[in-house]
Amino acid sequence: MNKDIFGEAIKDFYNKKHQEDIVVQAPDFDDDIIPVSYLFRNYSEMPKIEQKALELAFGEVLDVGCGAGSHSLFLSEEKKLKVHAIDISEGAIEICKKRGIINANVQDIFDLKKTQYDTLLFLMNGSGIIGKLGSIDRFFLHIKNLLKPNGQILIDSSDISYLFAEDDGSFWVDASAAYYGEMQYKLKYKNLESDWFDWLYVDYNTLQNAANANGFICELLLEGENNDFLAKLTMASDIL
Repeated sequence: MNKDIFGEAIKDFYNKKHQEDIVVQAPDFDDDIIPVSYLFRNYSEMPKIEQKALELAFGEVLDVGCGAGSHSLFLSEEKKLKVHAIDISEGAIEICKKRGIINANVQDIFDLKKTQYDTLLFLMNGSGIIGKLGSIDRFFLHIKNLLKPNGQILIDSSDISYLFAEDDGSFWVDASAAYYGEMQYKLKYKNLESDWFDWLYVDYNTLQNAANANGFICELLLEGENNDFLAKLTMASDIL
């Protein structure tokens, strides 16, 4: 994204300057919105999938795509864990630091090296950063290097096959087309507009198969009310 949409919105909300929503556009769907206040929610306001992930987090934690830092704040203040919060948004990281997250950096996960963690957190449709299904092996190969022995990856996603359901309840997608969970989005906020970017929603079976192929054990921990789920990934070599 060529403009820091989330960063500008997060800064405005934190500084009480603006109350406009972030608009999310997709080529074949109606516009959706993200209320900026949602990025500042506390633990009691989070969905059960996020609460479960935070409960299970242990050791040194990497919070990927931390946004305004709500997850990192809970882990550091309530669970007293050592947390490293990263996001590609400069504005988001600026506000994370103002909210008290000491170890917060502008960082692309794929550029992060030579550091390992006990828990990697990918929340709020965390699989999205993979972009396309064809990039999932690259994702697993990279995060494998970021995980300490006996560490875990907690990631959530959604099975969006329901978007392609027929009136009779049957499911249809073009088998010759790209994987149905590959989406493209554009963000708008005030007079700012991002470029189109790729975002991946992956169903659990596809995630599990890809994880197994790359040496991970994948466990389904919790299913939400909107076809979403939380999964835990651990290295198969850790149990040998």
